[in-house]
Amino acid sequence: MPDPNNASPTPKIIAIANQKGGVGKTTTAINLATALAAVGKAVLLIDIDPQGNASTGLGFDANKRDLTTYDLLLNDVPVEDVVCETQIPKLLIAPATTDLSSADIELAGNEGRASKLRKILRGPQITPFNLDYILIDCPPSLNLLTVNAMVAAHSVLVPLQCEFFALEGLSQLMLSIREVRQTINPEIRIEGIVLTMYDSRNRLSHQVEADVRENLGDMVFKTVIPRNVRLSEAPSYAMPALLYDHTSKGSIAYQKLAAEVLRRQSIQEKPTS
Repeated sequence: MPDPNNASPTPKIIAIANQKGGVGKTTTAINLATALAAVGKAVLLIDIDPQGNASTGLGFDANKRDLTTYDLLLNDVPVEDVVCETQIPKLLIAPATTDLSSADIELAGNEGRASKLRKILRGPQITPFNLDYILIDCPPSLNLLTVNAMVAAHSVLVPLQCEFFALEGLSQLMLSIREVRQTINPEIRIEGIVLTMYDSRNRLSHQVEADVRENLGDMVFKTVIPRNVRLSEAPSYAMPALLYDHTSKGSIAYQKLAAEVLRRQSIQEKPTS
């Protein structure tokens, strides 16, 4: 929990977003956060999906979520009262419940409604947590909660399912990110696109990967996340796949994805001569 005597530089904030459901967004949020924590990074996972699946997947029973991201955004509850420790060292979570379902309507009348989360995550109250990363698990829609995440974030990581219409919905997300960049958060960029639910035995997965890489180039992570039984089973045990079975193909893929995220950041931070 917060240590006011040991504050780090501003953490990197990554929104994990895709307006389509069922693409592995929450699975990516949980397991990437766990993989980053496993290599010693201090991570806070912000759950702003009203389904609260990231909270459930990290072992938080819905009945025990006394204060949530709803309270953070709508009731001005201090972030330190909302954030909880998880079973994973160095990984914290701000949980969510279905209360967030009404947040879009309730936020609509607020002045600065799109910047509520930014003020919290980039304000002085987050500093004592001594974080390296903040990951935001967004709802599967381009609503005001997702806009809040984009306005707060330094970058957006997009899970993209290996299916026939993979690129179809991506254009609207890109337009939304561009609009946020042009209006309220000029520094936001695409962290990367990660291909999920990849089946190496399926010709379609190979074709989708080829198409996405041809169209988006280096924007696409080298790591692909496979279809994996262990990844699917882990949430039912209320734990990340990396705890459930760290040797599974899905767990190993998320460890590689975390390594790519860290590598990309180190390249970005290199001073230019």
